[in-house]
Amino acid sequence: MKYERVFLFVLDSLGIGNAPDAADFGDEGSNTLKSVAETGILKAPNLRKLGLFNIEGAGWCRRAVVPVASYGRCFELSKGKDTTVGHFEIAGIISERPFPTYPNGFPEELMKKITDEWGIGYLCNRPYSGTEVIKEYGKEHIETGKPIVYTSADSVFQIAAHESVISTERLYELCRIARAHLDGENRVARVIARPFTGEYPDYVRTQNRHDYSVKPTRGYLLDKLAAAGYDVIGVGKIGDIFAGEGITQSYPVKGNKSVAEAVSEIAKRSFHGLCFANFVDFDMLYGHRNDADGYASALSNFDLWLGKFMSELKSGDLLIITADHGCDPKTPSTDHSREAVPLLVYAENLASVNLETIYGFDKIGIIAADALGMH
Repeated sequence: MKYERVFLFVLDSLGIGNAPDAADFGDEGSNTLKSVAETGILKAPNLRKLGLFNIEGAGWCRRAVVPVASYGRCFELSKGKDTTVGHFEIAGIISERPFPTYPNGFPEELMKKITDEWGIGYLCNRPYSGTEVIKEYGKEHIETGKPIVYTSADSVFQIAAHESVISTERLYELCRIARAHLDGENRVARVIARPFTGEYPDYVRTQNRHDYSVKPTRGYLLDKLAAAGYDVIGVGKIGDIFAGEGITQSYPVKGNKSVAEAVSEIAKRSFHGLCFANFVDFDMLYGHRNDADGYASALSNFDLWLGKFMSELKSGDLLIITADHGCDPKTPSTDHSREAVPLLVYAENLASVNLETIYGFDKIGIIAADALGMH
């Protein structure tokens, strides 16, 4: 059956464990959904009804007797476990070479080129937790005016600055300058602006984060959809992840609540194509902060909204729910984890099928394209 509208939701970091190559990434035993379910806080009747807990390796809560959606798990083919790689693969881009990471910080020669153009020095230049780095360097940053540069286990160049010291617009400018230099062998997946506010030592990161991703190779799924005349609506950080390529409308709202509200409003109007939304809080606020209870509460809140959203879907709508990687909140690490991701595919009168194990996140994009009639 051909569908008029496809809603593709990425629950950022909701891995379900059991990636066959997890040990190669230091993530053997990681299982984000299991850790969230074991809190005892999770209430997810709508995800259960769809078949989330019927997926192989995801049976950490009571299963649906008769799921209403098709359900399965996907293994990633790309060499990575971050947001960019996961989303790119969903859209049909297999990253055969991993983006570079910097466990010892960025090379001094590279930093000199960037800071010469900035006209100012920097602090840190080491892998760090985002909340810990501002606690450690925030006071010096305010005293010196130098931005805090740091990375993580992912391919990211992050710049943190207090909004009263470096304005968000100036911080964005610093990121754009860094992005231009981070190419070739130093082509990191994302440059991220990390503004914060508050007084020492109680600094708080704000909602003014902005990502500057590498541009995807041309001719991928979103490009093809847009070129064929379909609407391609990005919600949340989708526009940032794909550097605006192939996006016909963008709603760069922040946080799960705002993403859900934007999607609900988009669903009230007519369009023909794809509504692609990223629900970032699971990863940003809970996975990276090892907050399993907060993750469970956030997933419960998403589930509550999901029930209402599903009741308003029309006969020509298809809903796809998946994830881009894991971020197990109960492991010692605060970084992403290499995990399988869930796949749920729902539409009115669509028979439920056990999709079992699918190799390649790109098959998710293919399902969306086929549903819209693009081959």
